Amino acid sequence: MRDFNLAQETCQLAIRDVGGLEVLINLLDTEEIKCKIGSLKILKEISCNSQIRRAIADLQGLQTMVKILDSPDKELKCLAAETIGNVAKFRRARRTVRQHGGIKRLVELLDCVPDSATLTQEQEKDVEVARCGALALWSCSRSTWNKGAIRKAGGIPLLGRLLKSPHENMLIPVVGTLQECASEKTYRIAIQTEGMIEDLVKNLNSENRELQMHCASAIFKCAEDRKTRDLVRRYEGLRPLVALLQETENKQLLAAATGAIWKCSISMENVEKFQEYKALETLVALLTEQPEEVLVNVVGALGECAQNPPNRAVIRKCGGIQPLVNLLTGTNQPLLVNVTRAVGACAMEPENMAVIDRLDGVRLLWSLLKNPNPDVQASAAWAICPCIENAKDAGEMVRSFVGGLELIVHLLRSTSKDVLAGVCAAIAEIAKDEENLAVITDHGVVALLARLTDMEDNLLRRYLAEAIAHCCAWGANRVSFGEAGAVAPLVRYLRSDNASVHRATAQALFQLSKDPDNCITMHENGVVKLLLGMMGSTDELLQEAAAGCVANIRRLALANEKARYG
Repeated sequence: MRDFNLAQETCQLAIRDVGGLEVLINLLDTEEIKCKIGSLKILKEISCNSQIRRAIADLQGLQTMVKILDSPDKELKCLAAETIGNVAKFRRARRTVRQHGGIKRLVELLDCVPDSATLTQEQEKDVEVARCGALALWSCSRSTWNKGAIRKAGGIPLLGRLLKSPHENMLIPVVGTLQECASEKTYRIAIQTEGMIEDLVKNLNSENRELQMHCASAIFKCAEDRKTRDLVRRYEGLRPLVALLQETENKQLLAAATGAIWKCSISMENVEKFQEYKALETLVALLTEQPEEVLVNVVGALGECAQNPPNRAVIRKCGGIQPLVNLLTGTNQPLLVNVTRAVGACAMEPENMAVIDRLDGVRLLWSLLKNPNPDVQASAAWAICPCIENAKDAGEMVRSFVGGLELIVHLLRSTSKDVLAGVCAAIAEIAKDEENLAVITDHGVVALLARLTDMEDNLLRRYLAEAIAHCCAWGANRVSFGEAGAVAPLVRYLRSDNASVHRATAQALFQLSKDPDNCITMHENGVVKLLLGMMGSTDELLQEAAAGCVANIRRLALANEKARYG
């Protein structure tokens, strides 16, 4: 049978159709090692075909192969593990391997003598067994349950040891398994604590593109954690990641490298290194004609880099604003979340804001508030804030969006805290314009803001207090806030442990204290004692607002005494 071209689909299916699979799997149950080896050599070749894989699983071939992993014959173990790796490409097969004790046995295969300069013939066989075990685990690790099983079987330290191998054919399945498992937090912590980041970084400099891709992908998943980001920088992994941006033809490698750069750029120290390596210019060049998987990462990286003021000008000078604004018209949700953040960060610079406005970027951001995804809504609302703050005639610009003010007030009914915080921040900016404040008041902004005052989230509390402070400037709004029951909950905000919440709340209370009834409510809720402590703050805005609020309460008390006693 091996004289046929087993890589050809016609031959593979012909074996199945004439009942060859049943014969081959039955041979695995014999006592004769040569029969088993011959059978597995054929099964290993033909199991690259998805139809054959399913047929092997249906014939319960996996259960027999798992038992063979206990064999003392190393060649037999290698063939069984590799064939399991081929068959376990679909969910049912992966589950079968786990349920029949295959994960534990495969992990045991990884336990070999680490590669030294010279290996005995027996050690070379052990290394080959470990490589085949890693290949099988790589396929099996696509299942969440199996990831847990690999960890419980002690697979992490063994994979870490094999990661030091000088052989690429060993490294690819080992790194492949690690990057697959790195979607789980326990693995990410282990990869960091077991010292694997250094080896992943070292292999970024390999000539093997597949190995580089898996290393970059593992870093991408692990670099959510600050310590990992610092380790990548310490082991000088940032420069090779930037070098991989040149691999524009290899989309998988490019997606992994841009993903790693995105997550690493969450740390400002890394952003400074990326500036030094001219990464921004290359990232901007990747904003067009790339698959969405790459674009999500590129835009994510630019959004993080743009938190550093000098980079905002770099993005503009490289021509990055136009393609970013163009991406606001897309439908990919993670891409929209990242691109709104990037546009918002760029808008913090007035020169950039002029370009965004000219390209109709603010209107596009506003339209994303209608997106059904709360993450997109929240990100768009946050991006709108710097746009209003830095636009030349912000009030007029906002009024030009038909139905825009009604839409943003309506979003105060959202159930997402992120959306509510972003919308409150945007309303605080909108309310700085008197005409727009009058319009949002007509749309019922006071009652909706008052309804949110019982929320516990500090970020939401801060921007809600800011919105209330600015909305007090119109008509009878401060009286309406009092009647809607917003004053007493705001006083409780002063007991928060967050300095930004204190400042915004004191400013809101100062505005509300211009109404006598609100002063009485504040006094009854013990505001004076809380504000007296804050009058000594080093934060001048907090100090001033606290003192102003206490002065208004004191003024009302004096007026009452005067009226009573003359």
